[in-house]
Amino acid sequence: MPAVRGDVLLLVCAMVKVRDFIGPYRLTRLIRVGNSCAVWEAVRESDNARFALKVLRQDLRKDKQELAFLRHEFEVASRLSHPNVIRMYEFNLDGEVPYLVLELYSEHNLKQALRTGIEPWWFYFQKIIEQAAEALYHVHEHGWVHCDVKPDNFLVSSEGEIKLIDFTIAQKMGTSRLGWFRFGKTFIRGTRSYMSPEQIRGKRLDARSDIYSLGCVMFELLGGRPPFTGNNPDELLEKHLYAAIPNIQALNNNVTTEAADLIRRMMSKKAEDRPPNMWEFLKEFRTIKVFRRAPRRPGEVEQPDEATEPEGR
Repeated sequence: MPAVRGDVLLLVCAMVKVRDFIGPYRLTRLIRVGNSCAVWEAVRESDNARFALKVLRQDLRKDKQELAFLRHEFEVASRLSHPNVIRMYEFNLDGEVPYLVLELYSEHNLKQALRTGIEPWWFYFQKIIEQAAEALYHVHEHGWVHCDVKPDNFLVSSEGEIKLIDFTIAQKMGTSRLGWFRFGKTFIRGTRSYMSPEQIRGKRLDARSDIYSLGCVMFELLGGRPPFTGNNPDELLEKHLYAAIPNIQALNNNVTTEAADLIRRMMSKKAEDRPPNMWEFLKEFRTIKVFRRAPRRPGEVEQPDEATEPEGR
């Protein structure tokens, strides 16, 4: 786990009033701190079972919107049961401390993992994307659009096993929901680097919006950066709406043309030009070759071909 700054740790201690317990759970380790919540590893005293607790920040515990987000996340995720989706067990108000009880999966998120370098993850690319798509297909089959598909919301093990997390802004298929930040005359929710054009416009969403966002994630995993960047937040959103879709081969010439074409179709401006649903995407993805040369397993040393001279001689 990354080191936690002293000032952040002091804030988090204040969040739980420097208590060792929340309800029947004993806090053992701070996992991460977000904008509104801290996630702790905890042990249930009755049976020593280990869980993750997502605890609302102390100064937000009277905030009705933040409480609604927490309750909404539980209502969505508690109905899901898939090996690549984090399990959600409880929503509790212990005195004045609102918290969720989740499956413990002590791994970095994919965004953190990519900061150490993208090439080691190419060996697991097919596995990661298949699991991500299967997790999202499960969410869609239950009638929800995740709405915040990004590397930060996939926990990933060193062997490429992933868990989809954070259903705070998930919404029902075919609905639209406004809020959070303003773009033009519209208030929208989501993460600017990965949002579909229809999400930016506040339109009704279906599975194809998550397909667009997954295409952005695939681009970043292969190229080391999101497909679009901007000098300011609105410029970034404008690029999702109007800019030409970049070709991943410009950043990674080991990607095949068929994989690059699939990513570009996933990121089509019009939803009807993308794969129609996550299952159809999966079927196609499983038939294509992503890399021209197969990536090496992390730590594996490339063996020179004895029959040829090394390049550069």
